Amino acid sequence: MRTNKSIAVIMSIAVAMIVGVYIGHLSTSTTTGTTSLTQTNGYKKINALLHIIEKDYVDTVDISKIVEGAIPKVLSELDPHSIYIPAKDLEATNAGLNGSFGGIGIQFSIQKDTIHVNQVIHGGPSEKVGLMPGDRIVTINDSLFVGKEVTVQSAPQRLKGPKGTNVKLGILRTGEKQLLHFNITRDNIPIYSVDATLMLTPKWGYIKLNKFGRTTYSEVITSIARLKQQNCKGLIFDLRGNTGGYLEAATQVINEFLSKKDLIVYTKGKKWTRNDIYANGMGSCKDLPLVILIDEGSASASEIFSGAIQDNDRGTIIGRRSFGKGLVQEPVEFMDGSAIRLTVARYYTPSGRCIQKPYVDGADEKYQMDILERYEHGEFFSKDSIKQNKEIVYRTKIGRKVYGGGGIMPDIFVPQDTLNYTPYYRTVVNRGVPLSFAFQYTDKHRKELEVFTNTLDLYNYLKQQDLVKQLVNYASSKGVTKRNKQIYKSRELLDKYVSGSIIYNILGLESYIGFLNSTDKTIQKAINILDKGEWRPKPSKKAEEK
Repeated sequence: MRTNKSIAVIMSIAVAMIVGVYIGHLSTSTTTGTTSLTQTNGYKKINALLHIIEKDYVDTVDISKIVEGAIPKVLSELDPHSIYIPAKDLEATNAGLNGSFGGIGIQFSIQKDTIHVNQVIHGGPSEKVGLMPGDRIVTINDSLFVGKEVTVQSAPQRLKGPKGTNVKLGILRTGEKQLLHFNITRDNIPIYSVDATLMLTPKWGYIKLNKFGRTTYSEVITSIARLKQQNCKGLIFDLRGNTGGYLEAATQVINEFLSKKDLIVYTKGKKWTRNDIYANGMGSCKDLPLVILIDEGSASASEIFSGAIQDNDRGTIIGRRSFGKGLVQEPVEFMDGSAIRLTVARYYTPSGRCIQKPYVDGADEKYQMDILERYEHGEFFSKDSIKQNKEIVYRTKIGRKVYGGGGIMPDIFVPQDTLNYTPYYRTVVNRGVPLSFAFQYTDKHRKELEVFTNTLDLYNYLKQQDLVKQLVNYASSKGVTKRNKQIYKSRELLDKYVSGSIIYNILGLESYIGFLNSTDKTIQKAINILDKGEWRPKPSKKAEEK
């Protein structure tokens, strides 16, 4: 990342060019009722235009509002990832990467226009005062908060707040006739990067990482230590759906797996001279067998990770082609609390690949629809359907061919598993029926379910409850027509979806991920590669001949 001085310079330039109404000189002249612009270059022209509108326009206008609307449009002309963040959204936008936010410490869902508490974070403010899973929040600060005003946007706004502030909740709890009232003092609630740390077999460990934030490195180091205590002999690192984050966090984690002077990544741009980042040789896992999982949702920093491992021939990449974001954004904050994230450079994998997928100017429609086009083109299901620019060949450390022009291509392709998908299955899932059913089932049977403390015991119990039959009846009550043949074909998928959701509600995210992994074909492929000792790439025949 750049120094504070460099950020200040970029900030000054950005302010001058984009929000010129606040600085610079205005130059207009008026003759016989006509206003002419005597300076027509750059931001001075914008200044003059805004000044004329404010001075002469027929109606009173809010110049600040015009500027707020104009900044996103200016940035949209640049590239797909230069964005404007209004002051009201900045804290929430940064919270995920910064590792915490001010809140009450619950996970919730909205059912029937009411906030339902799914999980109470251990050690958090809500647990300390006695909130429980299954509670319904019906009043906030003595005001009724149910009905159409309860949305995924409004609910967090009412519950979150600065550390040390208080909020009073009115709780409806099963078995209690009267409303229960709790005064909760908000605290910093951690947001974790690591979703799961598990031993998949007696030898092979697993880490699921959702982003690269400020706390990611320490979390990963802790996870690795946990796995090594369980005699872990190799690692599956799951970056599927990981949308990226901080470059520094990614390089810190990658450093744990590479040898001294291995190139991790380099960046360069118009104002950025080339900056090479190397491993320092102090990593704790330099010889640990390694497999990386990626898919079309793996972007930015997760592609830096995958590219570094692939180009250094350090491990095997398994899954589907990654998103293709090779642009580096620099945050620039304005005095009013708003900010932009401005693209200032491109990053390149050690072999020299820039894996940014093509775009025209700004966030063009084709760029936004790329993932859908990949799906419709068949790329999710066939390696042969993948379009990559093979005119320019790059080489890994041992001479394997790799290509740029749009994402990281895995060493081993695993298609999306759509076996036993039916129109009935897609309909109930798209309408959210299994999630709603699972929540209501959990709420109704919480006492019976909470006696189970591990995933296998809970799932064995759920298998005896004929959940699919109950789900189908529930779906029918919601207007989804029964399709017996399709239900029979998708029975295992329906059972997995509902059982997994109930496991999540009772035992949490890590148990849920462990449950899904048990039938995940990409996971099974990774385990197979480790079992065979084939996790380290071998040079191609042509490379060996050289």
